[in-house]
Amino acid sequence: MSDWLLIGAVFVASAVEAVEALTIVLAAGLTRGWRSTLEGAAAAFALLCVLVMLFGPAIARWVPIGALRLVVGVLLLIFGLQWLRKAILRASGNKAMHDEDAIFRDEVERLSAAPAPASGRDATAFTVSFKGVFLEGMEVVVIVVTLGAPGGRLGLAALAAGAAVLTVALIGLAVHRQLAEVPENAMKMTVGLLLTSFGTFWAVEGAGVDWPGSDAAILALAAFYGLVAFALVAALRVRTGTTEAI
Repeated sequence: MSDWLLIGAVFVASAVEAVEALTIVLAAGLTRGWRSTLEGAAAAFALLCVLVMLFGPAIARWVPIGALRLVVGVLLLIFGLQWLRKAILRASGNKAMHDEDAIFRDEVERLSAAPAPASGRDATAFTVSFKGVFLEGMEVVVIVVTLGAPGGRLGLAALAAGAAVLTVALIGLAVHRQLAEVPENAMKMTVGLLLTSFGTFWAVEGAGVDWPGSDAAILALAAFYGLVAFALVAALRVRTGTTEAI
């Protein structure tokens, strides 16, 4: 069961980041040309793969499993709660929804204002594409390493991330536009719940405590955090409505 939860968490989290990276790549490609844009994206992707291959196995090999699970659990808790907090604020109307169309328009406007390249290669397109893919991809690297290393499933996590990135890239290639219709906030809420659940599970295990039901406890944790998130969204909506009424 935990393998499928791992795959789901990594896939959805990676898909969210890939959607955001795709918006930047499309804006650069459609505005400045595809050659330098795709070179920048490919260079960033290659560097991210190297980082996973270097740090993932090294962490899993040299750090004791108990300490690794404790540290990774705490990191995942922090990371997951950040995702969860933003998703709760967006769902309750206290934070603006992530708008890929608006981001795309802003990127196009900014890139259109940049001077045209003097030669065949466009340094602006390369840099924007590289930075967008690398920064969004670094979150994927963190998720792959932290979720995959403690259980010795780094390869499985990397495959799930790769499948998500490939899926988003193929959809973007097919529709040739930013994926504004993706239910991004719902996906971020799901990822936040899963990362927080995995983090709690491994932090407690790393402290030397065995969970009843073993890996099935992750499902119970996800359900608990889901109920808490639902209650917080409902409470914040009521509070927001009261404030607006006043």
